Order: sequence, then structure tokens, then C-alpha cells
Amino acid sequence: MFNKGNFTLLLIVFLVFVGFGDSFLPKPLSTASYNTRTTINNFAIGLFPTWKPKVNPDERTEKAIEDTERGGRK
Repeated sequence: MFNKGNFTLLLIVFLVFVGFGDSFLPKPLSTASYNTRTTINNFAIGLFPTWKPKVNPDERTEKAIEDTERGGRK
């Protein structure tokens, strides 16, 4: 039933439906395409939580610039 050719065709149809379906399909299918794409995007974004560093990564550079502006290290 699912040989390599059928699977490839099914995958291409699915990618076109999700990627471009809302621009050329009639109304009920275009809405489904848009909702599917939005759901997949939200799922993919949810896989990677926002990372906030525990320390300020620019703190050392800012301190070095301030020391240099004050006339060097003391």
C-alpha cells in the first residue's frame, strides 16, 4: 500500500497543502491548511523553550569598556 513512490507523493501533497494551501484552495480547505500550519509552528516553537542566561553575558565587556574609559585598570 505505501511503497516509496506513494509515500513520496503523499509527502509532497501534504507539504503543499500545509505550506501553500491557504492561498489557492477553496474556503474550508484553506482554513484547514492555515490551522494545520499554525498548529505545527506552535508545536515546533514549544519544543525549544526560551533560554535566559543566569548571568549577563555582556557584563565583562561593559566593565572593561568602563575601565578603559576611566583611564585604564587600577
